[in-house]
Amino acid sequence: MSLLFKTSDYISGKIDEFFNCVDEGSLIFKEGVSNYLSNDEKSFSENIEAIRILEGKADTLRRKIENELYLHSLLPEYRSDVLRLLEKTDDIIDTAKENLNQFDVETPKIPKQIHSDINKLADVSALSIEAIISASRSFFTDVRSVKDKIHRVYFYEKKADKLANEIKRKIFKEIAGLELSDKMHLRYFIFHIENLSDRAEIVADILAIMSIKRTI
Repeated sequence: MSLLFKTSDYISGKIDEFFNCVDEGSLIFKEGVSNYLSNDEKSFSENIEAIRILEGKADTLRRKIENELYLHSLLPEYRSDVLRLLEKTDDIIDTAKENLNQFDVETPKIPKQIHSDINKLADVSALSIEAIISASRSFFTDVRSVKDKIHRVYFYEKKADKLANEIKRKIFKEIAGLELSDKMHLRYFIFHIENLSDRAEIVADILAIMSIKRTI
C-alpha cells in the first residue's frame, strides 16, 4: 500500500492485516456452512471459534487504524472516506460471525434437497467478499484498477440474489412435507447467507465514489 501511505508503513501494515481478517473470515464462513450441512459438529464449532477470533482482531485493528489516523493527522483529505470504508468492511465479518452463531443457536433443519444449493450460495457470497477485498486493496495501490474489480462484486451480488430466490422457490413450492413455520425459518437463513453479498455491495458503492474522488 505504499502509494497512498508513503509516510506510514505501520498504518499500511495494519490495513493489510485488517483486510486479511475479513478475507479469511469469509472463507471460514463458507466452510462453516458446509460443515453444518454435513453435520460435522466438531469442525463447525472450530469454525465458530475461528471467526470469533478473527472478528475481534478486525475490530481491534480498525480502532488502531482510526486512532493512528487522528493522532498523527494522517490522510486528512481521505481520512473520513477511509474510516467509512473500514467500518463497512468490518460489518462484513461481523455479519458472517453472527450468521454462523445463528446456525449454532437455532439449528435449522435443512432438507438435503437444497444442501448443494445453499453451499453454492455461500460460495458465491464468499466470492463477493473476496472481490471487494481485492478492490479495497487496489484503492491504496492502483486506484485505476478498482472499477474493474468492483464490477465483480456486483456480478456476484446479482448471482447470489438469483440463487437465493431459486432456493426460496424450492422451499415454498417444490419440497413436500414442510410446515409453513419451517419454510419461514429456512427463508430467514437463506436471506442471511445472501446478505453477505449485499454487505459487499455496500462497500463497493463506497469504493466506487472514493476511487472517482482520487482520480479527479
